[in-house]
Amino acid sequence: MRFLLTGGAGYIGSHTCVSLLDAGHEVVVLDNFVNSCPEAIARVEKIAGKSITLYEGDCCDAAFVSSVFDKEHIDGVVHFAGLKAVGESVRIPLNYYQNNLGATMTLCRVMAEHHVKRIVFSSSATVYGDSKEVPFNESLPMGECTNPYGWTKWMSERIMRDIAFADPEWTVVLLRYFNPVGAHESGLIGEDPSGIPNNLMPFICQTAAGVRDKLSIFGNDYPTPDGTCVRDYIHVMDLADGHVKALEYAMDHQGTEIFNLGTGEGYSVYQMVAAFERANHLTLPHVDAPRRPGDIAVSYADPAKAKAVLHWQAKRTLDDMCRDAWNWQSRNPHGYRQA
Repeated sequence: MRFLLTGGAGYIGSHTCVSLLDAGHEVVVLDNFVNSCPEAIARVEKIAGKSITLYEGDCCDAAFVSSVFDKEHIDGVVHFAGLKAVGESVRIPLNYYQNNLGATMTLCRVMAEHHVKRIVFSSSATVYGDSKEVPFNESLPMGECTNPYGWTKWMSERIMRDIAFADPEWTVVLLRYFNPVGAHESGLIGEDPSGIPNNLMPFICQTAAGVRDKLSIFGNDYPTPDGTCVRDYIHVMDLADGHVKALEYAMDHQGTEIFNLGTGEGYSVYQMVAAFERANHLTLPHVDAPRRPGDIAVSYADPAKAKAVLHWQAKRTLDDMCRDAWNWQSRNPHGYRQA
């Protein structure tokens, strides 16, 4: 099968490229490199020993996206493209709504015009909002999101579900991620945020590498056992493998399905810092800082449906996540841009 990955040069996209190529599929990547780097694709090709067809352009540009479909035979799409920083979305919400929803609607329209009606969407646990029912399972109603980034995922899900309802030829698989961390075991690809990191693990790694003086822990007064946020951290390669299973499922099914991709275990920020120090024999300077807007106290998955239907479950441990993340960062202190 030949799959198009929008945003395929990004963190999760690049690792999914590896898993798809390893599974024997062909990959076409569309990316505008706003939050990614072409070097990631070159390194994926080195890891997999296979080539990727790469197009540079914006997923909101209908003519450009259509030209890609005109040139390529595409069996299905994984839609990663979009802005993704929670805090930034609170500061500049219009940018997030215009970009993320525009990309989704443009892509789906072009897909329909080219009779490609199988899509796997990179969604998020943020669509559950600040639900008090944990672990989160797919039967929970979509909640009141706490930030514009979450609302763009919520609205994109709604758009795709309505498309599939209106046209039964569509297959829509909505993957609700929890907190991807880690890197490919080779250390060649990993998380490379632009500017100040928005997620915990790259902040930890950059502090360990000396790129940052100290780690800021945003909020120690949440209603959790140690006062810091609790999250479900999943190794990015486990997450990538989940996309392969979702695409293969989409080839034989129609309609809409939703799957959580997580481990089902919650760890606090303090616990993650301690785990990273233990796994890598390091000590991290850190300070407590005020809460960030848009963060919730507790979020972790019920992954039972993905195990039962997709025959997928997370396999890598917390130590694996911490070791692989540091292996990437220590080899690439400043990410791809030093290459």
